Amino acid sequence: MAEPFPPEGLPLDQARRLVLDGLVRRPGVETVALAAALGRVTAAPVSAPEAIPGFRASVMDGYALAGPSPPPLGSRWTLVGRAAPGAPWAGPLAPGEAVRILTGAPLPAGAGWVVPQELVGLEADQAIRVERAVGTNPWIRAADEEAAAGQELLAAGQRLGPADLARLASCGVPELAVVPRPRIGLLISGDELTPVGASRRPGAIWESNGTLLEALLTRLGQAVAMKRVVPDDPAALRQALELLAERTDVVVSTGGVSVGDSDWIRPLLEDLGSVAFWKLFLKPGRPFAFGTLAGKPFFGLPGNPVAAAITALQLLWPALQRLEGAELQLLPRLRVRLATALSRAPGRPELVRATLEVGPQGELLARVAGPQASSRLGSLQAADLLLELPAACGSLAAGAELWAQLLRLPIF
Repeated sequence: MAEPFPPEGLPLDQARRLVLDGLVRRPGVETVALAAALGRVTAAPVSAPEAIPGFRASVMDGYALAGPSPPPLGSRWTLVGRAAPGAPWAGPLAPGEAVRILTGAPLPAGAGWVVPQELVGLEADQAIRVERAVGTNPWIRAADEEAAAGQELLAAGQRLGPADLARLASCGVPELAVVPRPRIGLLISGDELTPVGASRRPGAIWESNGTLLEALLTRLGQAVAMKRVVPDDPAALRQALELLAERTDVVVSTGGVSVGDSDWIRPLLEDLGSVAFWKLFLKPGRPFAFGTLAGKPFFGLPGNPVAAAITALQLLWPALQRLEGAELQLLPRLRVRLATALSRAPGRPELVRATLEVGPQGELLARVAGPQASSRLGSLQAADLLLELPAACGSLAAGAELWAQLLRLPIF
């Protein structure tokens, strides 16, 4: 096929723009229970059905006093009851009255101040006396402190994390509308591949790309709906591609996208769909095909596992976010210094796997995770960073400052 881009390949930023420009949110809406919503993307804004917590509550263990002003030092108050979480005191407070109150308990009507218990002394006749200066903090949680009635809690297009789910639960939201996840079809090709657990013939390797990509997609909140492992046979590959295009929304392959005698994926894609580009100006990850297969987005990842994982993070993951209508979130970037010297010849831009350390002065250090061959899965183990090395970059001394992409995902 003709080369639509420079022979060295398409720069990563340009490739990402080309991928994303043609993708839109998938149609439809699913309603899911809150317990099943982790990692899903909101299809519509979510609002609080009522004010939360819905009542004024004490922030401290202490005493709720009648009146809106801080009590003066030495003032005496008559105890008339007790309020606890889930067990409020029902009656209103009259001037000079107080209620023993626990953290989180509703304030009685007429109460305007909570005095922490360490500022108060108990007297023998069911009274308390303010023995230390109270200050200006009333220690009261507002009835709408978490949310006002009708307040937007989440916008559309937001991927739900643990804190989002907890806030929705605290506001009494039992279910919500989410965007359907794209069904991902995964094709792993290669004559040399042997299933894990099977006997390996001479020259063969155990198949690991399927395990790597399925686990990576799961970690990113996605799921593989169908997977096929197929030898380098054009008829078998065509059949697998047609099946995946029929039954899934996004087709992802690994292997067979270069120009070797057994690399059939790219010519099959050109025959069954269209090829937008098939080479990246990137290390690892030069052989990478993107296009459409029977109208479905197609991503042809490299066959080497590290290159497959890195290009999936850089190009497939943003595309899946776009298909879910989510706000695009690339890996966050930070500045780091090399912990040791790095030997390299200028050439392609490179994403180098490294671990993150903190130096003696609190500086962020990157330690390269051993040999960087794109076939070496060990370079991914415990990797915290992808160091961004520009094409013109040569060998670097310890202490050199670089941009790096942070691989660890947020918790909340």
